[in-house]
Amino acid sequence: MTTESKAEAFDSTRDGGLQFGADIAASNMCGFTLMNNQVGVIVANVLGRLDNVKVEHLPSMIRVDGQGKFEVLYADIDEEAGEDENWFDAAEFEENMSTHYGRMVHLDDRTIMFANPEDAAEYIDFDLKPVT
Repeated sequence: MTTESKAEAFDSTRDGGLQFGADIAASNMCGFTLMNNQVGVIVANVLGRLDNVKVEHLPSMIRVDGQGKFEVLYADIDEEAGEDENWFDAAEFEENMSTHYGRMVHLDDRTIMFANPEDAAEYIDFDLKPVT
């Protein structure tokens, strides 16, 4: 029988185990997860063509991660789907998206994702005035 303490027994960093930590630096990333269905695949195909966006297909979802800022142009989704203009909109996007990180701004013809809230200031009435 071993003499190690309970704390030692549950130390997950021993022997190359998991290590947890935090990094408080800004990541300059934003993104969301989509349902892995027909609409989600279409959106992912369009966004995967952007230079600053990485798309990862998982069994039950599609992860979309972008650097800085990127836009989901609804007309591009309509075209990719072979549907009429205005078929894809903010409501359809919200229905197929499960979670997001970063600032998300919905406009009539697009959704804009921002990694930094300051970049979205003009859209979300974010006050950038210095506090004195």
